[in-house]
Amino acid sequence: MNPQPLGPLAALPAPSVEYAEISPALIVFGAAILGVLVEAFAPAELRAKAHAVLGGGAVLAALIGVALLADAGAPPRAVLAGSVADDGLSLSLQGLLVISTLPALALMVGRYDSLTHTEAVPLTLFALGGMLAFVSAQDLLTLFVALEVFSLPLYLLCALATRRGLLPLEAALKYFLLGAFSSAILLFGVALRFAATGSTSLAAVPQDAVLGTLGAALIGVGLLFKVGAVPFHSWVPDVYQGAPTPVTAFMAAATKIAAFGVVLRLTLVAFRDVPWRPVIGVIAVVTVIVGSVIAVTQSDVKRLLAYSAVAHTGFLLIGVYAGTVRGTGAVCFYLAVYGLSTVGAFAVAGAVRESTPDGGTVEVGDLDRWAGLGRTRPWLAGAMALFLLSFAGIPLTGGFAGKFAVFTAAAQRGGGWLVVVGVLASALAAVFYIRVLMTMYFAPPHEFAPDVPRVDPMTGFAIAVGIVAVIALGVFPQPLLDLFADITVFSGR
Repeated sequence: MNPQPLGPLAALPAPSVEYAEISPALIVFGAAILGVLVEAFAPAELRAKAHAVLGGGAVLAALIGVALLADAGAPPRAVLAGSVADDGLSLSLQGLLVISTLPALALMVGRYDSLTHTEAVPLTLFALGGMLAFVSAQDLLTLFVALEVFSLPLYLLCALATRRGLLPLEAALKYFLLGAFSSAILLFGVALRFAATGSTSLAAVPQDAVLGTLGAALIGVGLLFKVGAVPFHSWVPDVYQGAPTPVTAFMAAATKIAAFGVVLRLTLVAFRDVPWRPVIGVIAVVTVIVGSVIAVTQSDVKRLLAYSAVAHTGFLLIGVYAGTVRGTGAVCFYLAVYGLSTVGAFAVAGAVRESTPDGGTVEVGDLDRWAGLGRTRPWLAGAMALFLLSFAGIPLTGGFAGKFAVFTAAAQRGGGWLVVVGVLASALAAVFYIRVLMTMYFAPPHEFAPDVPRVDPMTGFAIAVGIVAVIALGVFPQPLLDLFADITVFSGR
């Protein structure tokens, strides 16, 4: 007897799974699952070392996987039934994510005494895996699922601080509630975009202009929350201050890279039917001004760095405004400098500690108590000074090269007014960076200045990576700029 056909479904080809193209994310997720098993079955005294080896090895293996995929030189395409983009933008962003995660993970392993649980490393790997999928998503549903995969571990990580009272729990709750609202708004935008196009593909062209524009606006709101742009920035200072410093370092670098990667892909591929450039320009101006002005009034180091991060979001949006391949490359370069220098800056902030009566140590966040640090701990103060000068955009630092790149890209697309605002905001931002330098080097030592303990090797590694990045990308920026200059983006058409 001949078998009967199964109907129209019988003619559909079997879906293919391109494992090689998604290998970096698979490696990280696999290590995260093994980390959960280690946490469940390994003796307590071995967990920290096992997580360090497993986490560091997974990140290095993922970096090798990204390098091999980039070296293969395959043309831009979509894999996994069109849900994942395999192009230069996704590989560049994945490389930036794993490179910035490595020193943040080292800081986390070195500062286990500031965390309540050793499962912080597996949670970090789950978040990293979600980010790797997020920046390569070519489908709106894949985008949303990846967003939730990396957001949920971050909510948990924010609450894992010790010796901080209820502050970490407050930060985690605020991040969770606001993050849930932003995810719901983004999902509503996805639904409207689907109604307008009849497809969840990023490249689908809307048939209904009104629904397509509303959907793009709501998706943009959800992503602007993730990057910390004004007026969606209220969570940034509280979460940065309340979360454990290693977690803050990871969030500040990796989350911004992931979110801006998706912003770039959406503006270049999905939102061609939407006049998004004027909106981005206005938000960029408001963000750099608000971040710079409020940062001047801060007296806590982590809150100061948080508002500095808001200002840098504005500078990055100036690069997004260009809407060109050159602008995309400039934003990627800026993210490379910002990510590594931010991890280094938070590593220094976490290293300025003092002993407690119970034999432990606690961070000293009050800026006034950093007075005289340049004399008592010149190496730490010098590293922080270098990071702050880079944030301010001083020549011969990576920050100057990054700002110059995004300003040039915007100016070539009629964004001269954005460049003027950006330069003025940079001058204003220099005020609070110089204030920190003056406090460390020229103010008399504080009456209760902390007796900073010796920096552990892992924290020293995180700081050293940031120093090398700031100097190398400031003195020799051209090789990396050239690498990003011809970045490829899969259009889906």
